[in-house]
Amino acid sequence: MSTQPSPSPFRPDVLAGQRILVTGGGSGLGRGLALSLAAHGAEVHLWGRREGLLREAAEEIAAAGGPRPGFATVDVRDAAAVEAAVQRLWEERGPLTGVVNNAAGNFIARTEDLSPRGFQAVTETVMNGSYHVTHAVGRRWIAEGLPGSVLSTLVSWVFTGSAYVVPSAMAKSAVHAMTMSLAVEWARHGIRLNAIAPGPIPTEYTSAVLSSSGGERGDRGAMTDLDAVPARRAGTVEEFSRLAIFLLSGACDYLTGQTITMDGGQMLAGPSTFSALAELTDEDWARIAEQGRRAAAASKEQRG
Repeated sequence: MSTQPSPSPFRPDVLAGQRILVTGGGSGLGRGLALSLAAHGAEVHLWGRREGLLREAAEEIAAAGGPRPGFATVDVRDAAAVEAAVQRLWEERGPLTGVVNNAAGNFIARTEDLSPRGFQAVTETVMNGSYHVTHAVGRRWIAEGLPGSVLSTLVSWVFTGSAYVVPSAMAKSAVHAMTMSLAVEWARHGIRLNAIAPGPIPTEYTSAVLSSSGGERGDRGAMTDLDAVPARRAGTVEEFSRLAIFLLSGACDYLTGQTITMDGGQMLAGPSTFSALAELTDEDWARIAEQGRRAAAASKEQRG
């Protein structure tokens, strides 16, 4: 089955006039989504912790045409930093119309091997960060009587749980709960909250940190066994982006509080994503841990 990008089904100006913040926008799904949003008329703003990647992404978006993007290094775990950055956006560029909570962290590990620091690295970015950004933007929308749309990147683990990625499963489930809760609380203000739970979509980031191969198998072993996906393939950034465009476009303002799973039928067909890792040996886990340390060190070097 072909996964080559097809022409966009949306008008190139479908998001014209929108100003959308994408956290974690310097790489992976966030970067691909930001490119697509800008290609459809949105003014995008990128947040992340690695200035070099953010700058590269902004330059790539600018070179493709459309509204010139903005970017800033913001640690979404820091509520005060988020508040200050949102205020700067409001003052310098005007109110946002949409937010994509995409900043995340994750790695494969046996839960008994997790350190408190490792647990916090994931949960504070995903759960706390998504709340801080949503709260800072949402309060301003309410105070100014403006509508808005919040879209969060989740996983199907919010419905099933998943072994060996417990911090991510817990944190993403919290954002799923926030999506449902605030959809009810803020609907009267014209503010919608939805989420996408994509299945395996290969990116450089996921291949580095969610590999069960310890670096010794090919790309096919990177995130999950694609034979367990009824569609028999991974998803694409283009497919993810098109669903996001629909949710952010205002094409259906009556849709709120929903987490839409887009995984080729994987969740319905079998057990959670990493359940098969129960067969790994201690040596396998040692290789996985070392690969995770190398990925973390590379990320830290980029931020520096």
